[in-house]
Amino acid sequence: MYQLSTQNLHLNVSADNKEDAIRQVATALTKSGYVTADYLNGMLQRELQTSTYLGNGIAIPHGTTETRGLVLNTGVQVFQFPQGIEWGEGQKAYIVIGIAARSDEHLALLRQLTHVLSDETIAQQLAQTTSEEELRGLLMGEQQVKEFHFDASSLTLNVDADNLITLQAMNAGYLYQINAVNNQFIVDVITHSPINLGQGIWLNDSTQGNLFTAASISRPTKPFDVSGEKVAILLTISVVDDQHLPILNRLSALLIAQQAEKLINADAPTLLSLLTTDSPLEENQIIAEFVIRNEHGLHARPSTILVNTIKKFNAEVTIANLDGSGKPVNGKSMMKMVSLGARKGHHLRFTACGDDAEMAIQAIGEAITSGLGEGA
Repeated sequence: MYQLSTQNLHLNVSADNKEDAIRQVATALTKSGYVTADYLNGMLQRELQTSTYLGNGIAIPHGTTETRGLVLNTGVQVFQFPQGIEWGEGQKAYIVIGIAARSDEHLALLRQLTHVLSDETIAQQLAQTTSEEELRGLLMGEQQVKEFHFDASSLTLNVDADNLITLQAMNAGYLYQINAVNNQFIVDVITHSPINLGQGIWLNDSTQGNLFTAASISRPTKPFDVSGEKVAILLTISVVDDQHLPILNRLSALLIAQQAEKLINADAPTLLSLLTTDSPLEENQIIAEFVIRNEHGLHARPSTILVNTIKKFNAEVTIANLDGSGKPVNGKSMMKMVSLGARKGHHLRFTACGDDAEMAIQAIGEAITSGLGEGA
């Protein structure tokens, strides 16, 4: 994880316009030994190609692909403009994060930052704080409630098991491994029978030993019976707040609609999508997978092109990085797109529904094949 120093923070700064702000950021990057002085021209050129505004009052100016050779060391400079800087198209930036990165190192950094900055409340705090330590803590996520943990790593599918205790132990062990629970939790969930929700879905939790909210799912290769009741999936949750409620609500909706079989038969990305997005339950979705070919992955420019491509159509599109967390995000959000951390060679799954779903998927495929503005 990238560690941010207060030496890289500049609070209560003013600038005449966007270009002035970028010049100040570039100067700071140069003085810190991250780039050569000529990197400024790359930052200005990048802004002419594609706006680096992410949303929520945050912009991330950086150089072009051609100026990566001017980067000496990966690093950032963070400027706070409390009065805001007009960034074009009615957008105003209050936090400007200048990025210098060699190769695709910046993708992990962007993913880390956008993960924090996607919260509008946090964005407001960033713009208003007068404390360097608070600003650093907000950017690093140190002052946030720990986010609900549920992604591809939370799923253990095709388990060779014919009893609940095996599934209980696997789920509890995973939650312990990620430090979401302690030994009390493990003992309690293993010694108590899970709740049968029906249609093969079981749930267990504990009032003891919960450290942060998380979930784990195990699914046997073949459903088995316990006292005449079908066991096809076990969901285990640790709870310290209400972040788990959306998943339980979606699970409840599937059960009410008698569609638990969708979870039982789904592959990992689809299962995650069913429980983490409000996708329609009808079979009207179009799904396609594409491989990112861009040398430096989905950095700002190709991400912008992909988002703009999706926005052209009357369709809801989610994207999951099958080589990342696997959790689907809104394809029309620049912030979410960058947070995927997609590198060259990563497989992305696109799920579209709506009147233009088929056209959207076709256009997405063509855009990715053509290189998303960076050549095929």
